[in-house]
Amino acid sequence: MTMGNRFYFFVISIICTLCFSTAVFASNNDILTNYRLHGIKNIQKELDKSLSDKNYWQEFLKNKDTQFGYIESYTNILLCNKSKSELLIYSRDSNNTYRLRKEYSAFTGKFKGDKTREGDLKTPVGVYDIVKKLSKVDSFYGPMAFVTSYPNLYDRYKGKTGQGIWIHGLPSNQERDEFTKGCIAINNKSIECLNKNIDIKKTVLIIKEDTGSNNTVSKETLALLLSNLYAWRYSWLYNNLEDYLHFYAQEFKRFDGMNLEKFKQYKQRVFSKNENKIILFRNINIIAYPNIENLYKITFNEEYKSDSFSFHGKKILIVRLQNNQFSIITEK
Repeated sequence: MTMGNRFYFFVISIICTLCFSTAVFASNNDILTNYRLHGIKNIQKELDKSLSDKNYWQEFLKNKDTQFGYIESYTNILLCNKSKSELLIYSRDSNNTYRLRKEYSAFTGKFKGDKTREGDLKTPVGVYDIVKKLSKVDSFYGPMAFVTSYPNLYDRYKGKTGQGIWIHGLPSNQERDEFTKGCIAINNKSIECLNKNIDIKKTVLIIKEDTGSNNTVSKETLALLLSNLYAWRYSWLYNNLEDYLHFYAQEFKRFDGMNLEKFKQYKQRVFSKNENKIILFRNINIIAYPNIENLYKITFNEEYKSDSFSFHGKKILIVRLQNNQFSIITEK
């Protein structure tokens, strides 16, 4: 079955579901009349528009565990609190609730604060993936190490330098300081325990300073972010360039260095084709950026298809929320 056919049957199934509900349109008759007079495309457009409704997302999130944000694809959360020298594992249970599973004492960088440059002996603050496990490392790092995605998209946007931020063990036969050069170090039994308890492809690492605040995002804020995400998608899907660009901050800089002015010119050329598109988002994750107010990392798998281009892969947005709308400051 082609992607177009899959999407067609997906829309039909939603229409059938909506015939038993009045959540999106005023009445069931509105749905059928709209379909009778204008066909499937008009119904599809109405449904796409409805996904940008904050009320829909508030209802959707009502019984979701959002203590770490809105998370679809991660089964494990690693939370490192540098000030408390701890690394915690939260795992999602059968009720889709994140429960504290393990607590480890941890060494972090010699100096407090966010890492900004190579050699500053600071552990970065941010949201990271675990990109690789190293089973053969120098004995100084214990039996194994997990490589983080530092510098991530936001780190590069901020011009931060350095690399090689790991979660690793301790030397088995030599002394070491009670701090690292920027990594997170736990004892060797703990690193082996960690290895047994996480799937690195389904694990996200949040590193923060203990400032008295946690990383919890209110359901109202998450509903606002999700409705904005789908309003951005709607403007993109239906070639409304003005609305689309309204979601980008003046200080926007794309992962490859493209600034807002050049990005506008590029998108003007793309939107001028006025192509029909399929744009689907799956595995959406929204996590508040630690220790920075109103900044969020949004990731999702994007399926994009038009007459001239197709893409299927991971998308990353760093957004700032203000005045009930997010502004994208960088993306990849």
